[in-house]
Amino acid sequence: MMKTTPTLLVLLFISFCGFAQNWQYNKNRIAISFDGNSAADNQYKWPIGDPDDWGASAASLAILAKLNLQKQLVHCSYNNFIDAPAGPDSENQLKISLEGGAERWNFNKSVLFDVTTQLVKAKKHLAAEMAKSTAKDPLYFMHAGLSEFVYQAVELVAKSKDSTALKHVYVLSHSGFNENEKRRPYHHTWSDIQKLSGNKLQYKKIIDQNNKNNPNDLWNSGKDFSVWYWMRDHADPNIQWLYTRMQAHSHGVADISDCGLLYYLLIGDEKGNPEKFKAFIGDGIPTKRNKK
Repeated sequence: MMKTTPTLLVLLFISFCGFAQNWQYNKNRIAISFDGNSAADNQYKWPIGDPDDWGASAASLAILAKLNLQKQLVHCSYNNFIDAPAGPDSENQLKISLEGGAERWNFNKSVLFDVTTQLVKAKKHLAAEMAKSTAKDPLYFMHAGLSEFVYQAVELVAKSKDSTALKHVYVLSHSGFNENEKRRPYHHTWSDIQKLSGNKLQYKKIIDQNNKNNPNDLWNSGKDFSVWYWMRDHADPNIQWLYTRMQAHSHGVADISDCGLLYYLLIGDEKGNPEKFKAFIGDGIPTKRNKK
């Protein structure tokens, strides 16, 4: 029998009540854009992609699924390093994580977009979700990748008759790198996005979700995977799969830091960690298959 701790009691209460409301969130629409490209971009100073998103994307779906919020995910784009090359599907780690998580936890795969192969479709889709936003139906956007893709989506809305809808788009970030890094000189930063929107976008930045110096703090334990062995040894095979997605990191780093955005939004805690996540996941995540 699983030991009941104070943290677990709080999380069980959340599961019965829905979730902890935070930043005015109330089962509203959610959009996410990850970077994490698998293919090398030889025109950039660091040719490799960003492998932390390979595990973080799967963990993000797990958080949503645990709270039965699959339908609230209306847009999820990935590999969003604009102008970077596409990799083969067999090595496309974001595709493996997101399509694998969607299959396991019953997400709508039609809201998943690989930006390297579906740029126009992806940015039009995100723009459409932004453009329909109202005070009663806001969009919460998790900024888990670089800014250029978001800039291009906001540009479509800013030039349209629906530009006032941007007042009801909430952008959550934790990374100055994601906000400010440019892979090409002509790309844009977060400040460019906000200027383009006429400062309409609602914006919040929580603490950086990485602390490699302390494996028990936040969502990046460096080379120490032991704090995540509970996933490896879990009775739910889908949680075991989640551990393998963390292991996929090309440098052997246990980093799922971007999932801290959703953990904050839905649980109200910007200081998640392996032990809290273990309590949150509990006995696992129900699926249609294991309910039969």
